[in-house]
Amino acid sequence: MILKLPTALTWFRIVLIPVLVAIYYIPETWLLPEARNWLGASIFVAAALTDWFDGYLARALGATSAFGAFLDPVADKLIVAAALILLVQLERAESYLAVIIIGREITISALREWMAQLGQVKSVAVRMIGKIKTGAQMVAITALLLHEPVIPYVSTPLVGTVALWIAVILTLWSMFHYLRLAAPYLKGKPPS
Repeated sequence: MILKLPTALTWFRIVLIPVLVAIYYIPETWLLPEARNWLGASIFVAAALTDWFDGYLARALGATSAFGAFLDPVADKLIVAAALILLVQLERAESYLAVIIIGREITISALREWMAQLGQVKSVAVRMIGKIKTGAQMVAITALLLHEPVIPYVSTPLVGTVALWIAVILTLWSMFHYLRLAAPYLKGKPPS
């Protein structure tokens, strides 16, 4: 199998996950906390950018594949879950917020897989609300990983916490939206 560039970028994003986590466990004698925060946030931003870029390249180069389409959302969910668990461990995010986001991702992934088996994957395709939710997650996680002032008088932890709450609200809203779209199939009575 020849590895296409978009798929290679997706694999790169997966490889960044243990690197991101390891950054926060390097001894302070090797990396000061401020540098750790900047490096960790930068790694997460790089991963988020590769997520956008691999999709763009796949479409622009006509390099889409079934495996790439499968791997891309898995990579997204893995890095978000790892970052949220890390933030809980660092006491920068509440565990129940992480559980809501991770639980929704697993639930909707399973729902999409099931709907695909029914030939109805378009019924639960990503909508704009899901994209806005993802954007709020990226801002929240980046700000909470950074945890350092960027602009005077702007608290990065506060920005991250507010964005995380927005992400959780959109997470629940989008989950119920997708479940509502799938409800007829869940009841065994697909719409005619």
